[in-house]
Amino acid sequence: MNSVRVPLSTKLSYGLGAVAYGIKDNGFSVFLLLFYNQVVGLPAEQVGFAIMIALFVDAFVDPAIGSLSDRTHTRIGRRHPWLYGSALPIALSWVLLWNPPQAGTAATLGYLVVIAILVRAAISTNEVPSAAMVPELTRDYHERTAVIRYRYVFGWAGGLAMLMLAYGYLLRPPTGPGAGPGYHNYGVVGAVVMMVSVLASAIGTHKRLAHPPRARIETLPVGKEIRAILSTLSNRAFVLLIAAGVFAYINQGIAFAMSNYLLGFVWLFRPMDFLTYSICLFGGVLLAFFIVTPTARAFGKRGGAAIMTLLSVLFTTTPYWLRLARLFPEPGDPLLLPLLLTMVSLGTAFGVCVMMLIGSMIADVVEASEESSGKREEGLFYAGGLFMQKCTSGLGIFASGILLSVAGFPAKAVPGKVPIDVLDRLTGFVAGLTVVIALVSSWLFTRFPISKADHDARLAKLAVASAESGGKA
Repeated sequence: MNSVRVPLSTKLSYGLGAVAYGIKDNGFSVFLLLFYNQVVGLPAEQVGFAIMIALFVDAFVDPAIGSLSDRTHTRIGRRHPWLYGSALPIALSWVLLWNPPQAGTAATLGYLVVIAILVRAAISTNEVPSAAMVPELTRDYHERTAVIRYRYVFGWAGGLAMLMLAYGYLLRPPTGPGAGPGYHNYGVVGAVVMMVSVLASAIGTHKRLAHPPRARIETLPVGKEIRAILSTLSNRAFVLLIAAGVFAYINQGIAFAMSNYLLGFVWLFRPMDFLTYSICLFGGVLLAFFIVTPTARAFGKRGGAAIMTLLSVLFTTTPYWLRLARLFPEPGDPLLLPLLLTMVSLGTAFGVCVMMLIGSMIADVVEASEESSGKREEGLFYAGGLFMQKCTSGLGIFASGILLSVAGFPAKAVPGKVPIDVLDRLTGFVAGLTVVIALVSSWLFTRFPISKADHDARLAKLAVASAESGGKA
């Protein structure tokens, strides 16, 4: 489908499928380190290392799924067989993640590695084919941003709705985020919502996209297939975008993985404060939904991403720099919550704009690759994009575990009882690392070579080539 305007119903159905990814991403980023460190009792650096192992496995799983999705040829298309088939594995693996067996440290760590890999692989079988539908929905430069923002809004909405449910009900006192009993229900509720969202999205997009593909991509022997995948993913524009995106997503991962530690131990949030925090995060996402397309039109996608990266880190780290200078309100001051949450909301809005623009830019890479290779491999490129997103919980949790260890943060800590020098080290390390990563990410975005003029010229060239060969553009 190459029409400029995509119907609202299709955008909504397409976005709905991201609820499952949002719940997974939020759970991994916010609660997984806390659960296995403070509840199960594994050292923070070991939990981070376990998630890193699962992330490295993803480096092979995601491209394989993307390539297989591109080469799937059925009467209901390339993507929908994967969407329907992913629902049950996603739900089952999610329940298992939050219900580890009673075992020793080594066995529990091994369980975490295996189940984390299963969760990620199950999510990939849905998210890669689903995300790959954007270039098939429209080839218009700006309409792609308008479509992709629905996926991010639904993804964040799903994750934050579960976060609010967790803080407001599932993990509220007398259990709380640092206690264990509520996590069983957290896993079960999340599994049900994930399965329903995946199936509803597949059904909602079925009529428009579930049809046999116009052309079949040849399946090669394993060795040639791997070389072909590596050749496709070595596209210069894609490599630069992934590099910029990895740094951006690492920062988001650190922010989420550290949120319970910073909010609970540095700012001494009460249970209802966590709920308010979740609402403010979603407010930032909604703001991003409305400003991302005008931003892309004003500065281009690459310029918008570079600017928004810097604005995001400015607002997210300022409270910590001011705290270290003893210029920010202390816990208990009535000004603390509104000031902190305002900055968090703005930082979130600008950060989510970056994520939306990355998704839209990946779609533009598809035609750049098609021009040189003659193949449209949306699934493979979005597999690379999904791997980049998983760095949120992989490298982000790993870095957070190291930061906690270096800062000397104690296991099974009690809010209000952690020494001030430990909190100062932790906040200084987190803010400093976040700024450095953001600067690198912003610079890399400026190197992305595809502008709107480049994209439009490429589409015209592809249309001429298709007409000359008797095909369809």
